[in-house]
Amino acid sequence: MSQDDVPQSLRTAADSDRPRGILTPSDRDFLLGRKTDYTDHSKKQKRNRIRRRVRNSILDFSILFEYMEERDRETVFDPDDEDRDAYTQGITDMLAFLHLGAMGYHTPFRDMLSEGVGKAEQRLAGSNYRMVNVEFSVEPVGQIDVDEVVAKLENEEFAQLTDEELRAFVRLLTMSDSFSPEATREEIKDRVDEFAERADESAAARERNLEELTN
Repeated sequence: MSQDDVPQSLRTAADSDRPRGILTPSDRDFLLGRKTDYTDHSKKQKRNRIRRRVRNSILDFSILFEYMEERDRETVFDPDDEDRDAYTQGITDMLAFLHLGAMGYHTPFRDMLSEGVGKAEQRLAGSNYRMVNVEFSVEPVGQIDVDEVVAKLENEEFAQLTDEELRAFVRLLTMSDSFSPEATREEIKDRVDEFAERADESAAARERNLEELTN
């Protein structure tokens, strides 16, 4: 796989010149299929090394959480503007990797997620008395009534649309042959200022009416 064959969202991650992280440059070339002259034995050894490195990186996060200085952590999560999207994608894929890998693990992912967020909140508060409720659930998006969704859109009943309907409708829309991401992007951009102006007018009207009611 050449750099041109890599999806746009992975271009930064797959850059051959990127320094070593959990994966070495050689590991990346192996997983991306950019280097194929491996024997069956060397492939097995390569996979074993990658597995060991990933396991040890997971253990390293316990040390990073407890002992990495705050300023260093903040620097890690403050990428340059041109790398921001790639870092966001990396964080998203890291969570996806953990969720997928923890399936069947003896401790459910939701319990580890809840405990992890709780520990972070206690660190922020500087107190073990900081208690939070973390909700995490996975609900599949099922069948939707397309005619009903379209009717809500035509009648501008946006508040009546459920999250499930919105996600399913957008996915169905992108599957349509007539859908053009580029054209849609430009059309929405053209309407952003109009939407913002109307939102500001709505906020101002609310403040005027609230003032009349409270005077």
